[in-house]
Amino acid sequence: MRVPAQAGLGAIFVAAAAILTLEYSSGLDLARRTISEHQLGEYAWLFAASVALIAAGSLGIGVTLMAQRRNPVGIVALFGWSLGLLIVAIFPKHNWALGPSIEGTIHRAGSVLAFVCLPIAVLLLAHPWRDTLARIAALLGLGAVVWIAGIASVAFTAARDGIPWWRAMPIGLGAVERGLVFTEMAALAALGVWAIARQRHPA
Repeated sequence: MRVPAQAGLGAIFVAAAAILTLEYSSGLDLARRTISEHQLGEYAWLFAASVALIAAGSLGIGVTLMAQRRNPVGIVALFGWSLGLLIVAIFPKHNWALGPSIEGTIHRAGSVLAFVCLPIAVLLLAHPWRDTLARIAALLGLGAVVWIAGIASVAFTAARDGIPWWRAMPIGLGAVERGLVFTEMAALAALGVWAIARQRHPA
């Protein structure tokens, strides 16, 4: 049952390469504009397709982990991550040139669901972290938790002081978000590689 994880990991790498190409060819201000800003540009279709492909690839990893009878709560969290990504792919972010929208609010909810679910999934599924790959995945999952806690802390402080939370980020929301996304994608990749390795060597 390692084939679903292999296919899933391949899909994730292809999608990540497409998004990275988009990142560095679009002229977007990577420090201040979020990744989802690509949904408002010329290649919105490519961004949406890539995010949906990551969601599908994650499900492939989940199928292999289900076959290995890993933590069921972790499986649910991994599927929650995939659901959040599909929501992000389908509903574009707010276009602030036009003002807030229902689609943008749904997009934000999907983003929160995905960002929160992934580290939970990785930490639970790789437990008890007995081998190197499991430990790498767990450490990256913990790194994502640190990113999320930092963002939440800044947002809470900004709200208390009456400052828009997206302006309170030290380097800019885009840079902070990309740090979180990079960490979570690395954790997902480590989880996928570990699932495949574990299928080959169950002991």
